[in-house]
Amino acid sequence: MSTVHFAGVSKRFGTVDALADLDLDIAAGEFVSLLGPSGSGKSTTLNLLAGLLHADEGEIRIGERIVNDVSPDRRDIAMVFQSYALYPHMTVFENIAFPLKARRRRAGRAEIEERVTRVAGILGVEQLLHRYPKELSGGQQQRVALGRAMVRDPKVFLLDEPLSNLDARLRIRMRRDLKALHERIGSTIVYVTHDQAEAMSMSSRIAVFDKGRLQQFGTPQEIYHRPANLFVANFVGEREVLFLEADAELEDNRLLIRTNGGLLTVEDVPPSFGAVDGRRAVLGIRPEAVRLVAAGSAGAMPAMVSEVEPSGPDLVVFATVEAGIDLSCRVDGGMDVARGERVALALVPERLLAFDPATGAALPLGG
Repeated sequence: MSTVHFAGVSKRFGTVDALADLDLDIAAGEFVSLLGPSGSGKSTTLNLLAGLLHADEGEIRIGERIVNDVSPDRRDIAMVFQSYALYPHMTVFENIAFPLKARRRRAGRAEIEERVTRVAGILGVEQLLHRYPKELSGGQQQRVALGRAMVRDPKVFLLDEPLSNLDARLRIRMRRDLKALHERIGSTIVYVTHDQAEAMSMSSRIAVFDKGRLQQFGTPQEIYHRPANLFVANFVGEREVLFLEADAELEDNRLLIRTNGGLLTVEDVPPSFGAVDGRRAVLGIRPEAVRLVAAGSAGAMPAMVSEVEPSGPDLVVFATVEAGIDLSCRVDGGMDVARGERVALALVPERLLAFDPATGAALPLGG
């Protein structure tokens, strides 16, 4: 395993900045996901690291070695692609063994046998070594593709949306398997995905990209609970965030949020909410920042239920408060809540987000 270092790296295609001034340090043994929408720069970053693209500016290091002018085959990396790219005329054993046979210093038969068997055992495909790719399921083919990368013992694994061709249930299973595999082998993994669930569930840290620029690099918890800006807040999360531009004011331990439609109140806010006191701010409200409460309780806002959406074990309740603002919250799936019902909602201060309306940068409500 090895560190990965980008310093001031940029890549342009004509007049388009595919990647702009990237600074990124990945520690040895980390599982880092590059996350973002199409055209955000994540795949460009991976291809630059792989040597499939050449940087226009900046420096790329793998370990202590600058690799800007090093060919892909000499960077000691292994890639796993969205299409598994297995050789259909080769058995599973031969597919996994191929990188060892293709090296300039070809491994001996006994070494190849030992390494292929060891990797197949780790991946649970040891009973499939005699089969051909067409005889395997999608998940099994993915494991073989991983085995072909692992058998080389590279310094860095590069995975480019490797689960996107699998069905939803198998993707969830493979996420668990990939995370367990990383914990077992301890290698440095750089993983490209547009699927935030993949990034959140597997990664040590996540690099979020948009329009060729790194927006935030942090743990899944930091990315979700303390997004750096409006883009990260809205991109990461199962549901869109409700953003309200409003005037905020602290009154004792209560936050008053004045919008064009009316007034929202938040009870029992901590002193750190002074960051928004007396200023215009964009408040971000996720469903978990709203809870169903008893009418008349502290901070309760009367509301009318407009829609109820089953979501697995939960219900997502959409309701409009008297200020004319549509809020949503999650409740237990066993609750009896119906459209047109009158309820009361309260905002949870610890779950609120706030941003500067001019720059989009986060305001530190958490202290």
